[in-house]
Amino acid sequence: MATTSQAVERASVARPSTATTEPAVRMDAPTRREFMYYIWGASIALLLGQATAGLIWFVFPRFREGEFGGIFPFDPADLPPVNAAPDWVAGGRFHVSNTDDGLLALYGVCTHLGCLPKWVASNVRFECPCHGSKFTRNGTYIEGPAPRGLDRFRTTIVFTDGTSAETDETGGPIPIPDGKTIAEIRVNTGSKILGPGH
Repeated sequence: MATTSQAVERASVARPSTATTEPAVRMDAPTRREFMYYIWGASIALLLGQATAGLIWFVFPRFREGEFGGIFPFDPADLPPVNAAPDWVAGGRFHVSNTDDGLLALYGVCTHLGCLPKWVASNVRFECPCHGSKFTRNGTYIEGPAPRGLDRFRTTIVFTDGTSAETDETGGPIPIPDGKTIAEIRVNTGSKILGPGH
């Protein structure tokens, strides 16, 4: 015959436990080395993100209208008469030249070393004060060390009847048909066409 303590022992062994215990998940704190890896990784990711954003901003700049590098409106009322002295637009860094062949927007920088050629009315041409390069009213090279004629900016002319004309791929003058009135002139100072070679 079993004693009472043995009976209690058998009953506790035979009876399953009602409370289920889940294994404890143990989380260790990161070591100093792991912590430094995380900090360095986050720092490098932040630095690369800033560098990428800066590069994109530099490669694809956005210029406002009326500032150099963007679309520059030119008032048709200021357009010089045909074969008159070209009009200098300091904010856009270009000359507006109205020739027999049409309208041109000439970049106001010499193609030799970047000096600023001036219109010399007595000689009826552009002359570079630094090294003596000379250019005609339409920017064509005459003489001097410049490798080509003056560069041109892409220009769009909108007429009052709704039609428009644009600079072609060669940068030649935009002809202004007789009987048409110009409503708007837009010079794209961000789109330069190289001047004609000699």
